[in-house]
Amino acid sequence: MNIKEASARTGLSSSTIRYYEKEALIPPIDRNENGIREIDDRIIRRINFVKIMRAAGMTIEALKKYIDLFDSEKNHKQEELKLLKEQKLIMEEKRDDLQAAINHLDYKIKHFDDHMLQTEAELNQLEKEHYEK
Repeated sequence: MNIKEASARTGLSSSTIRYYEKEALIPPIDRNENGIREIDDRIIRRINFVKIMRAAGMTIEALKKYIDLFDSEKNHKQEELKLLKEQKLIMEEKRDDLQAAINHLDYKIKHFDDHMLQTEAELNQLEKEHYEK
């Protein structure tokens, strides 16, 4: 498939796919005799992996390191696994921070009327005290 079809299939722009190729996040894409990229399922799988990891917050640098290890002819399975576990911990910390913020907003939404009434009463009292001076 060409890059436009790959873009539709992955939900990424053609420029993002070209960027991933330039940064070696995906293997070099073969081109046909007219110079048009011919993207196969192997490339699509890699694009989707990179897309998911980027959406989860994995840095380009960490992705490059992992992909370099993965694509190496030497066996780096333990290093790959270590890097994936580290990234998972980072993502879990971000998830926990996000969940704490969501919980706080849920509380504020649930108690919005109570909070607003109390805040208005406090402001009215402060205003009253200010004018009595």
